[in-house]
Amino acid sequence: MINETVFTWGAPALKFGLGAVDEVGPDTAALLVRAGTGERSGVTRARVLVVTDAGVASTGTADRVCDTLKTAGLEPVIFTGVHIEPTDASMRQAVEFARDSDVQAFVAVGGGSCIDTAKVADLLSTQPGDLLEYVNKPVGGGRKVERPLRPLVAVPTTAGTGAECTPVAVLDVLSASVKTGISDPALRPALAVVDPSLTVTMPPEVTAASGLDVLCHALESFTAKPFDAFERKGADQRVAYCGANPVSDTWVERTLPLVARSLRAAVHDGSNLAARHDMALAAMFAGMGFGNAGVHIPHACAYPIAGRVRDYHPAAYPGDEPMVPHGQAVALTAPAAFRFTYSANPDRHLLAADLLEPDGAGACDPEEERLAGAVTRLMRDVGIPNGLGAVRFSPSDVPDLVEGALQQQRLLSIAPKDPARALEGIFRDSFEIW
Repeated sequence: MINETVFTWGAPALKFGLGAVDEVGPDTAALLVRAGTGERSGVTRARVLVVTDAGVASTGTADRVCDTLKTAGLEPVIFTGVHIEPTDASMRQAVEFARDSDVQAFVAVGGGSCIDTAKVADLLSTQPGDLLEYVNKPVGGGRKVERPLRPLVAVPTTAGTGAECTPVAVLDVLSASVKTGISDPALRPALAVVDPSLTVTMPPEVTAASGLDVLCHALESFTAKPFDAFERKGADQRVAYCGANPVSDTWVERTLPLVARSLRAAVHDGSNLAARHDMALAAMFAGMGFGNAGVHIPHACAYPIAGRVRDYHPAAYPGDEPMVPHGQAVALTAPAAFRFTYSANPDRHLLAADLLEPDGAGACDPEEERLAGAVTRLMRDVGIPNGLGAVRFSPSDVPDLVEGALQQQRLLSIAPKDPARALEGIFRDSFEIW
């Protein structure tokens, strides 16, 4: 095998800070000018689809964005039908709305579900073919994007998914009872507008789940298979996730200290604006890391956990349908996964543990246990369910969960060790974490 010598890295244009949301209108108008579909004078009132969910809409944030779009001479059209955990069915509804609305740009306002729904609506209102043709193999066809997408501005209201920075959209495919995604560099938003003040309304349970998603994004990309351990690719074979690389590593090493000092504080006091600022920055940094390096075992395991849940619903989330929020689902197998991956690169695992616990809380743990221990202590402190048993899975579900995880080959290929034979043990070790 000839090893790879090239890595790729990309990110959207970024705007970060208190009050940044009030500049979405002028920023969107400028993007349309550059795309050749709008005029700064407002003579041509380009239509912009604002993609959000009912919960975010009820806070007034989506209306605030619409007002700034109108002031900039644009015509906002609002879609509030985003599903909390998007499915192929809910995304098809957004696609049809986008097609019928004849829009020239998209603004996503909300968490990862809103941003990912906007990505798919943009994709399928500009490309030929059906949704499942673009879903990652083996669940879908893995079709590549062929035409330019319309400008997409991402305005996150949670500090977790990093979707504002990534070239990925995640969804549940109902017929397969599995969560999977679409991955293509074209899906990365043109602009991310991150305003930490928009996250202060997140309840503690949502803050905790979102923050642990940030943590796992950072840790998985930092411990991923290095880009130069893959087989050499040609220019037309480049993928969104290329493995751990020096640029992604830099962002991850900035992420972990922010999570260490501020996630607990943000969960226990949502009005702590300094903690909210740190976590919004951490989510963005982690997105720029894993959005290029990739994620691996915890995320691959999370997809069947979320897709095959039967009778668990967290109190802070709207509705009553069974669901395991993405951040919870990812965290539940993370300690066991990092015990497994430790031997692939002990130095990286120990450095990550040190960044998470600069006070040396886990210094007495065996080295192979230190990162798993640091993750476990953080999970316990922010009130995440204590394992798969707490979200109502039983040991008899393990074969089904393993089968679902094995469908996530795009993610498992990024793992630093082949996890195929280890997945059963990882799930079984995740029923009661502490």
